[in-house]
Parts: sequence; C-alpha cells; structure tokens
Amino acid sequence: MKQRNHAFDILCGICIIRMVTLHIMAFCGQEKLDWWQEVMRWSFFFMSFFFFKAGYFNKGTSSGTDLDYLRDRSKRLLVPYLMSGIIGAAVYFSFYFPLVDRYKKFVEPLEWEHLWMKSGFYGNSPIWFLFSFFTVYMMVRYIDKVKHLCWLTILFPAISYWAFRTGNNVPMSLGNVFIACYFFYLGRLWHWVMQRFSNGQVMTASWLMVAAFVVLGIVVPSTYNMSQNLFTGNAAMAVVNATLVLCGLAGVLLTLQVPRIPLLCFIGEHSMVFFISHYPMLYFYKFTHLSFGRSIYGKVDDVLILLPVVFCLCAWLVPYIERVPWLSGRWPEKPRASVADASRQD
Repeated sequence: MKQRNHAFDILCGICIIRMVTLHIMAFCGQEKLDWWQEVMRWSFFFMSFFFFKAGYFNKGTSSGTDLDYLRDRSKRLLVPYLMSGIIGAAVYFSFYFPLVDRYKKFVEPLEWEHLWMKSGFYGNSPIWFLFSFFTVYMMVRYIDKVKHLCWLTILFPAISYWAFRTGNNVPMSLGNVFIACYFFYLGRLWHWVMQRFSNGQVMTASWLMVAAFVVLGIVVPSTYNMSQNLFTGNAAMAVVNATLVLCGLAGVLLTLQVPRIPLLCFIGEHSMVFFISHYPMLYFYKFTHLSFGRSIYGKVDDVLILLPVVFCLCAWLVPYIERVPWLSGRWPEKPRASVADASRQD
C-alpha cells in the first residue's frame, strides 16, 4: 500500500486545535487579548483549508445520477449536521428553565429568524461548516457538468464580498459558500500543479508563496473570517494571502514528506469528532456554572481547565462517535458481489 502522507492530517490537527481554543477563549472572555488577536490574524486561513483539502483530493463530482450524489452528500454531511445540531440544542435548552428561574430571563438572546438566517444551531453553532460544505459540494456538482465553467470560480470571492458589504443577509449563513467554492477549486488546481512539476520546483514555489504571505501579512494585514463571512483590511489581499499560504503550506509539507506527529495527526484524522463535540461541552460547562451563580467570563483559570478537559473528552469519544454513522458521516460501504455470486444462477 502507498505510504500515507501526513501533511494534511497535521494541518487539520492545527486547524481543530485553533478552532477549539478560539471557542474556549471566547466563552471565557479572553478572545480580545492582543496576543490572541495576533494568533488569529496569522492563522485566519485555516477554516478555508478544509475546502482546499476537499478540492485537492476530489477527482470530480459529475459521475453517477444527481439523486445518488445527493443521497451520498446528505448522508455524509447533512445527517451529521442535523443530528449534532439537535444534540447541541438539547444540551442548550435543557438549562433554559433553571437559568430563567435564577435570573428571571434566559442569559442569551433567542431569535426566531435564527431558524432561517443561521445554519448553526443554538448549542452547536460551529456546524454551519457542514451545511456550507454540503452546499459547496452541490454547487461543484453542477459546475463540473459544464466544461471550463470552473474557471469562473476565480470571481466567486467577489460574490462573498458583496454579501459581506450588503450585511450578510443571505439565508442559512450561505454568504461564505462562494469563496469556499473558490478554495475548493484552488485545491484541485494545486493538485494538478503538483503532479506536473518536480518536487524541487514545487518546493521552491511553495516557500516563495509562504514568504510572500508573511511579507503581505506585515505590509497589508488583511483577513477573512469564514464563519461570519467577514473581511477585514483589504478584501482582495485577504483572498490573495489565503491563496498564497494554502498553496504554500500544502506544497512544502507534501513535498517534504513530513513524519507523523502523533497528537496533531490523531486530531486531524478524527477531526469530525472534535468538531461536532466540543461546543456542547462548552455550553454544558458554562450553563452549569451559571446555574450556581458563577460566570466563567473573564476567568483565565477556566481556560486552563477547559483546554485539557475538552480535548481529552473529545479524544475519548472518538471510537464511540465514529461507530455512529449519523454522527460521524462514516457509513459502511455496501459489499460488492463477487464474480462467483454474479455468475451464479438460481
């Protein structure tokens, strides 16, 4: 068997660690610290990386019937989206009456329009990603059906920027799917490039792109927040910076054939479990403390408690969640009939 290249597992692991740490910092009111803002500024591209990775490994989506494709993407993305959202909402609203009883109102604003304007669930808002991912796959399905239409996706970031400038009033938080589609095809294009040039050429180009990202990050600091479809600084440079660093990092790590880093690779290989599980844990911790009259906001000690606890709990849940297809999206493959069975006559 071909030896597994661990580059993308490492990048996935870093992305998950960044995301979970960000949410812990936000729950504890530490996300505005200057040093943490710098960390976020230099790592803004990591959510885009998942779409880049999907495109890199994608070999095309136009085969088979539309219905079969819809069923497959729904099983792998929509079903885990709905079920993990329901679990998050169950944790969230189980504290409704205790908190209303103590504080005479619920501690967070609830809005009916959340049902059709936001793809995240109360209690598990990060799963917007799964709904956007499903939408991107469906878009790619039909883009691939028209020859050369994929090149138009270079303009798609402008549509996401237009949605941002007009207030992001796109139903189900889907203003980000256009730029996500751009990153998907960027990954596919970079795979094509890496197959047609030597390792030395790819390595040189990749290091140059990483260096350009660093220089531009200093000279023209610009970022893009995919969860909120939020551009800061110069929007065009945010897209350029993300393009440079995604291709650059992927090229360097894939060419170097980096060895397996156990912790990062474990998290990257099981990223779905960490992704869908961590947010309900944070709400359980936060609301439990509020039920006893203690806020975790502004408490550094809670950050130090939550970081190891959440990661350890998610790691412990890996074998259990991955055995549940409607949560993990890992459905068993249908067994193929053998030649003997196919030729056997009743």
